[in-house]
This record gives sequence, structure tokens and C-alpha cells, in this order.
Amino acid sequence: MAKTRPGVPSKIKTGRKELDSYTIKGTNKLVRAGDCVLMRPSDAGKPPYVARVEKIEADARNNVKVHCRWYYRPEESLGGRRQFHGAKELFLSDHFDVQSAHTIEGKCIVHTFKNYTRLENVGAEDYYCRFEYKAATGAFTPDRVAVYCKCEMPYNPDDLMVQCEGCKDWYHPACVGMTIEEAKKLDHFVCAECSSDDDVKKSQNGFAASPADDVKVRVSLFCKCMCKMFYYFTLITLASAAPCLCRERYTIFVVLGPVWT
Repeated sequence: MAKTRPGVPSKIKTGRKELDSYTIKGTNKLVRAGDCVLMRPSDAGKPPYVARVEKIEADARNNVKVHCRWYYRPEESLGGRRQFHGAKELFLSDHFDVQSAHTIEGKCIVHTFKNYTRLENVGAEDYYCRFEYKAATGAFTPDRVAVYCKCEMPYNPDDLMVQCEGCKDWYHPACVGMTIEEAKKLDHFVCAECSSDDDVKKSQNGFAASPADDVKVRVSLFCKCMCKMFYYFTLITLASAAPCLCRERYTIFVVLGPVWT
């Protein structure tokens, strides 16, 4: 992705006035500061850009400009799209811009990750964000997220997962030798490790609705340098600090689990 979205950012000139709202051309939909919008891409074959409107201004000729903060899709980031990224996932970037209001095609909703996982029906206008992203360096905030299953991957809300009644961990059906259809028919599930015990201990709090509602001790860690390596480790066996494998000056925790590059 180019560092500048389509159009040349306008210089702030005197005589501009701030507007409370803007009506999207050809509709009756009002856009206000704080709303998320879909903006026309430079390439007609690409999906619309997503931005959060920070401010709306008009000049003496009533040309309306929007100050916006861009959301990036995973494939637009330096690290690229990964297996755990959902189809509707966005990163809130530190890339600010000024664009013509005429490039706004519609409104959308960017939910928090937890609220998105609780939606009964996901519409075309629904997206979610769990990371902030620095466009220049490729760094993410937060740089740690919970991981699940034998594959030690963060939760992708597009993927079906089943929860073990014993350890309360979540598993992808394919990782435990099941098809999606078989997993949907399950009334109970116990992972191989827990099924070796005679008594399966059940939590007093019952089951979480989804991995996003669960509190895990396993987390992942992004290297804060430019190598974009993605580490997984277990907090309860955390060791001392060590430099990243890329040998940059940044320090991360010792890797105790598998590494994906």
C-alpha cells in the first residue's frame, strides 16, 4: 500500500469552517466526527478503504474535506495476512489524511474484537479491530494476544472451535481429527490429554461463549523490530529475557513454543 491514500492531502487554509455533519452523496446518511466510513479506492477492483472520521471542514466554496484516520487490512500491513486474521479484521493505523468528502461511499461499524464475536449476524458493514498499527515500522499494539489449540494460534472468529470440558482450552476441529460437520454435532468434547484422566474437572464458572470471552495464560508476542517474527510462549514457564532471533537491539522473552515467520 502506498503511504498516501488516493488524493493529495489538502493544506489547511484560512476561511475553513468545521461542520457537524456531512450527508453522503446520493443518500440520506449523515456522517459525523467519530463515525467509520467506506471510501472509494483508487483501483476499482479493490475493496473500499475504511477510515474513522476525525473532523469535517468546508471552505468558502463549500468544498467539504474530511480529516480521517485510516484502518489497514492485514494484507496491507508490512507483516501481511496471517492464518488467524479474520476476513473482517482491520488495524487502526497512525496514518492520518485529508480527503474529499465525495470519496465517501457509505458508513460502516468497526467493533471491538469482543463485541464482534458476540454478534448474532455479521453484516456487510460490520468489521472489527483488535490491534493498533504503526504504518512506518509495522509495530502492533498490543503486541501480545491469547493463543489456543494445539496449533498455538490466536483466535480467528471466522473459524469454528470446540471447548474441552476438562482443561477449558479451545480447539480447531481439524487439529483434533474432526471435520467441521462432526464438530457441529457434538454435545460434549474432551481433548486427548484430558480424556486420559478418569475424572474430568469442570470449572465452577461453566463454559465461555467463545475464546474471546476466555481468559488464557498462554499469549503470543510480536517482535517489536522490523523482522515481523511472531512468538508464542507460556507465561507459567516463562524464562529470562533474550534478544530476538533477528539480532536487533530490542529485547523479547525467551521463546518456549513454536515460531512462525
